[in-house]
Amino acid sequence: MYTLENNKLKIGVKKAGAELSQISSVKNTNEFMWHANPAVWANHAPNLFPIIGALKDDSYIFENQTYQLVKHGFVRYNEDVVLHEQTKASLTFKLKYNDATFQSYPFKFEFYITYKLTDNVIEIIHTVKNIDIKTMYFSLGGHPAFKCPVYNDTYDDYFLEFEHNETSERHLINMENGLISSNTEPVFKNSNILRLTHELFNDDALVFKDLKSRKVTLKSDTYGAILTVKYQHFPYLGIWAKPNGDYVCIEPWLGIADSEDTNQDFKTKEGILSLKAQESFTASYSIEIHNNHLV
Repeated sequence: MYTLENNKLKIGVKKAGAELSQISSVKNTNEFMWHANPAVWANHAPNLFPIIGALKDDSYIFENQTYQLVKHGFVRYNEDVVLHEQTKASLTFKLKYNDATFQSYPFKFEFYITYKLTDNVIEIIHTVKNIDIKTMYFSLGGHPAFKCPVYNDTYDDYFLEFEHNETSERHLINMENGLISSNTEPVFKNSNILRLTHELFNDDALVFKDLKSRKVTLKSDTYGAILTVKYQHFPYLGIWAKPNGDYVCIEPWLGIADSEDTNQDFKTKEGILSLKAQESFTASYSIEIHNNHLV
């Protein structure tokens, strides 16, 4: 475990998968990350690359060849991730292509993720470098799970408040294969509040493609605003928990799971990004812990 600390927050990052696993107050006992109870969901905040969610038949086609790739890609749990650089206020991890990645993903790349701690804010910066001679295709995203409830209140006391009023539908997931179905369900009607209940996640994640908001705050009826996630660079958003989990994932995505009617062509996959040879790409999101919970 690698740690960063200032006078407000302490964060911990596991080497495997460069997974953020701790956000704690320095001055009190408040912990803001889910504790990854293996009986419920044994993760804290997996990093998703080079895909988001599931592929149809766990496979895709690139230049007439079929490749197998597991849900959310190969960064999470990956023991080949190394600490690349450490400063007083940041940790940067790196995964470079190798024989194992090349079997499922035929691109030469370097993937970096930096955790930067400034005051009461953690910035998560993703950098992808294409060191190949051909254009590469990828998605990336976050999957942080926040403890909910934080205090001795109940899950139903919490809600998400979005930056703007929204009129939007969730894109339903086929729970048998993890793919995005053609069905939608209304969630927001000129509203910016999403009340949290365990039943909300009976049909898997809430997947949004068209939110105007690029900021969402986890709030408690009793304790007010707990934390805010800002995701300026990410057009897709997932909200998820196991129905019996005392946490909520706020997931900024650049990309999305396959749709049920996909032709599996990686180049034309919805949400896929392209990066020319020898070029770099950067995208970041941040987690702000509100100061009144840090004293």
